[in-house]
Amino acid sequence: MKSIPLTPGTEALARRLVWFEEPAEALSDPFRFVAYALTRATHEDMKILRSFLTDDDLRDALDHAPPGIIDPRSWAYWNSKLGRYPAPPLPTRRLG
Repeated sequence: MKSIPLTPGTEALARRLVWFEEPAEALSDPFRFVAYALTRATHEDMKILRSFLTDDDLRDALDHAPPGIIDPRSWAYWNSKLGRYPAPPLPTRRLG
């Protein structure tokens, strides 16, 4: 997955979607940032992100999503929207 540049638009998104980190830090891990976006972003937010990301990037983000960020409803929606139905299992934490 390609990186997401720090622009005024992505900085504002990062401040809202990953409020507990500085925007540059949030954007430094695109897989994690996109996982938060797929769960919390509005349609307008996604329009900003989609100017940087392709469908293949979003599929890659789903394939590498950290466990515990994307809720089941968002997981099902985005997998379906990107042509993956039925959706694969949600990422899980592995202890051990």
